[in-house]
Amino acid sequence: MLPLYTYGQRRTLIRELIPAQVWSFEQLQGVFYVAVPIRMTVLRVQGGLVLYAPVPPTEEVRDGLMALEALYGPVCTIVLPTASGLEHKLPVPAMARAFPAATVWVTPGQWSFPLRLPPSFLGFPLGRTKVLFDQGLPHAAELHWELLGPLDLGLGSFVEVACVHRASGCLLVTDALVGIGLTPPSLFDGDPRPLLFHARERGDEPLLDTPERRQLGWQRLVLFASYLRPASLQVTGWLEVVADAFAPGLRMPDAYFGLYPFRWQPNWLEEFRALVPDGGIRIQVAPILERLVFPRSRAALLEWIRRLAAAQEVRWLVPAHYEAPVGCSPELLKALADGLEQRPWASNEGSWAYLASIDQRLVRLKLVPGGATGKDG
Repeated sequence: MLPLYTYGQRRTLIRELIPAQVWSFEQLQGVFYVAVPIRMTVLRVQGGLVLYAPVPPTEEVRDGLMALEALYGPVCTIVLPTASGLEHKLPVPAMARAFPAATVWVTPGQWSFPLRLPPSFLGFPLGRTKVLFDQGLPHAAELHWELLGPLDLGLGSFVEVACVHRASGCLLVTDALVGIGLTPPSLFDGDPRPLLFHARERGDEPLLDTPERRQLGWQRLVLFASYLRPASLQVTGWLEVVADAFAPGLRMPDAYFGLYPFRWQPNWLEEFRALVPDGGIRIQVAPILERLVFPRSRAALLEWIRRLAAAQEVRWLVPAHYEAPVGCSPELLKALADGLEQRPWASNEGSWAYLASIDQRLVRLKLVPGGATGKDG
């Protein structure tokens, strides 16, 4: 079993993003204490509610959805907008069982590893699961859909389907685009442990809870989640790790029993500011996807972003991770595509180096397609 945070104890933050139109159900999810918000977006349409990118249907989630159903009609549509994101795929069968009258729509190119199994073998309900584009599009008069992919990942394919909710102007995406805030999302108010864990300089420091420590932890957590091993992070030897673990008060699960194999170099804050600059939330391609999913598929990504920019209704971006809603517009999306086309792509340097090493290793093992990064493929 993977050590997936929050270890079966999920708190859900429910927010109304657009009055009487769009709601966000947010949970923390990650590996160990590298946890970031994951979001299910609920849309109001004629005849009921659409669930985009479901989260696990805990009792809190089901109660929240039932309260919306009482006001706006039943959950009629459940959408899995990705072919490869396990954190989005795994909750769908349980959500479909919780709402047995809803139709389930999935992207083309669904796959599983190591065995290729039909969706029904993975828990998707037989008889009420449909494939987007291949078998139509749900609520086409109210929702506009745009397909990215399939992009060849070797073992499978990357597919993401964006959705524009015309009534609210919200553009829903899953993983490709994000907007990262300068400060910790309010979801961490109920569980700041991931922030406090990363706020430390050494493993023998206690987990102190102050606003300053939460901010520090958020900045470092973002670098972890974006690059896995940013350039400003040094991994210490096990002798030092074990020595720090014997500090008083740290031999407890919340501190991973004192195990903290990290040292942050003095320039780490500069890295964060380069990724998340002052002056408002910047819409960007998630760095980990740029280097591991899109390194040889920039042209396909840019073409998708430009198609999204053709939707004149767009006023907000609602990704499945980090901040939402983020101010957006067709002009902003066009500028984003132009900027991505002009700047270096999928770098091998700096904080990109560790991601690049993973990609290069996968290419050598012939697990992913080869070719030069930045190629318009």
